[in-house]
Formats: sequence, C-alpha cells, structure tokens
Amino acid sequence: MKILGISGSPKKNGNSEQMINRVLAMAEKRGFTTEKVFLSEMEIKPCIACGNCRESEECPIKDDMEKIYPKLDEADAIIVASPVYFGSPTAQLKALFDRSVLLRRHNFKLSNKIGAGIAIGGSRNGGQEKTIQVIQDWMHIHGMVVVGDGGHFGGIVKKPFSEDETGTKTLDDTIEKVCDLLEMMKKT
Repeated sequence: MKILGISGSPKKNGNSEQMINRVLAMAEKRGFTTEKVFLSEMEIKPCIACGNCRESEECPIKDDMEKIYPKLDEADAIIVASPVYFGSPTAQLKALFDRSVLLRRHNFKLSNKIGAGIAIGGSRNGGQEKTIQVIQDWMHIHGMVVVGDGGHFGGIVKKPFSEDETGTKTLDDTIEKVCDLLEMMKKT
C-alpha cells in the first residue's frame, strides 16, 4: 500500500518537508511504499473555475499538477503538511486543493482513501488547528477517511520542528494511526 506525503511549503528543506520525510520514513519502516510531493519544487497555478473538468478528465491549465493527479489517484493514504500562513495553509497548497476538483468530478477518485494533516506554526497556538481544519475539509469534500493523532486533530508542531518534542510526538502518532488503519483495511 502506498502513502503519499505532500509538503505545501514553498520553502525547500524547510520544516514541512522535514516533517514529511520523518513520517514517510516511519511508514517505510512499517513496510509501506511512499512517495513525496514537495510544492517547493513545483509550480501549480490556481484554478480559474473554467468548468472544463466537468466534461473532460484533463485540466486545461498545463503545469506540474499534471504530475500530481496520478500520484493522488494511486495513493492509498495521503498525509498533507503545511506551515501556517496568516492562519491557514499556504497559497501553493490551496491551489493544489482547488485543482483537485477534477478528481472529485470524475468518480470521486480520492474517496475512501485515508487522510491526515500536519501543520507547523511560530508558536504553540499559532493557527495549526485551523490550518489542519482546512486540510481535513479538503479531505472530507473528497470523501476521504480522515484521521488525527489519536487524541486530537493531527500533527501540531511549533517551529523549529527539530526542537519541538511535544509536536514531534503528535507527528509520530498521526502516521502510526494512518499505518494502523491501512493495515486494518488490508486485512479485510
């Protein structure tokens, strides 16, 4: 089974990418196949609500989203990380979310996949829960099965990631929950 990790940060090698690397390494140790999408390495233009995807399975906007559609479709679980930008996810991540409507309009291709969110902010209460809520709303709209860290909303981390022991525990608990659920699904 495959877990896709998406870092919504425009910063290369930043906290969000490090967190995705950490959780995917944990998933690999449990035997899962993983793949990464780092938006710092991609260009995704915003949706223009042209409506073309109602009829066509192709978005008329030609950019790196074309590479991401099959990755989203092939994943069994998706874990999304974002820094908090003014109380919500980054514009880059929001563009990916909006453009993913194509997958919803064509047979709800993300439906029943496992989903989880991770957010990092400048303080302990720096907007992480609201950012995760936007991530989880996107997952719910696609019909995904959303999990948290077992006690709360998901990975809630304070910058810098490497120094936040409490936040790192929520990351670890979140990916463990994703893996546990995938293993339960595999048995059925």
